[in-house]
Amino acid sequence: MICVEMEAEIERLPVDLLAHIFSLISSFRDLAKASGVCRKWKSGVEQSFARKERLSFAGWKVDDSSATRLVQASYNLKELDISRSCWGCQITDEGLYMISSAKCVNNLMSISVWGMAGITDNGVIQLVSKAASLQHLNIGGTFITDESLFAIANSCPHLKSIVLWSCRHVTENGLFALVYKCRKLESINVWGMRVPVDCFISLLSISPALQIKPSYRPTATALPVT
Repeated sequence: MICVEMEAEIERLPVDLLAHIFSLISSFRDLAKASGVCRKWKSGVEQSFARKERLSFAGWKVDDSSATRLVQASYNLKELDISRSCWGCQITDEGLYMISSAKCVNNLMSISVWGMAGITDNGVIQLVSKAASLQHLNIGGTFITDESLFAIANSCPHLKSIVLWSCRHVTENGLFALVYKCRKLESINVWGMRVPVDCFISLLSISPALQIKPSYRPTATALPVT
């Protein structure tokens, strides 16, 4: 009798309140189970994703299809984190292609694909070409080349920070294009990259206020006293 009464009370909750409750749940697995309870709960789960401004797959094993479904359901998304995790995120170029078609991509302000070894320039170019509002990008630990940086330079005029940690296939040509065209760029992480020191000096001549991490600032050579 008590269980029946409790079930009846839950059934009285409006969908928008259910959506708020479901938005507090971080487990995709639990949300999937809740969505299968009834139509009302399914609607509540869908609305909870539509309200999300941040979506992270860190710690979850997701593939191209599941990641795309979640992103497409998150209409108001501002931050997307699909970085590699210890569970083995399986996102590939095909996934980035599908994600790029989501309505929220044009409004994304932050994207991280850190450590995603399964992606190439093709997927990154497709994604960033649709992310016109992008301000923060982490593509460190990937195998991208200058081609991705050229696309970012042409498509992301509002970019403020970028992490290129250990992107060893990127050269000074890509960095020059990025700094020259992204005039709002404030910070760039170049740790582990194979570029000459002279390149950093040239970047600072283009944008003197640019923060190059790890910290780099040219020091004036002391002149001999005569």
